[in-house]
Amino acid sequence: MTHADVLLLWRILAAAGLAFALGFERELRGAPAGDRTYALIGVTAAAVTAVAFRSSPQTVAGVLTGVGFVGGAFVFRSESGELRGITSAATMFAVAGIGIVAGAGHILLAVLVTAVILVDLEVRNLPGLRLLDARRYRGQSTPEDMPDAAGRPTAD
Repeated sequence: MTHADVLLLWRILAAAGLAFALGFERELRGAPAGDRTYALIGVTAAAVTAVAFRSSPQTVAGVLTGVGFVGGAFVFRSESGELRGITSAATMFAVAGIGIVAGAGHILLAVLVTAVILVDLEVRNLPGLRLLDARRYRGQSTPEDMPDAAGRPTAD
């Protein structure tokens, strides 16, 4: 194994760990996919990016297109009409992005992005940060209370 191969492997392993962490969070919260699925997506995105980015940068677009297709399978309407799975699909897209960033060699950036995403996913569950959960304030304002494009109240 050459030095270049070791560096590529390091990028891929970093993506695997970061993607696994996000998948673990999703599985912990009862999402339709978990740690293994997210790790597979992160590893694949990192591996494809690591070996093809310099010679064929459009491969990154292909990775994102494929992940969008898989993520679309998570979105469905419940019997009550509520749209479900959007956060899991968005997290899957984010994991692909993290894999791409790690695969391109920006490990620190991938770690920081993962941390930001974990905070976003956990904001409803962390003491103190719960104040940032918009669901907490649902029902306190009505559409009539909202201003129009010119800033005027919409109520008569």
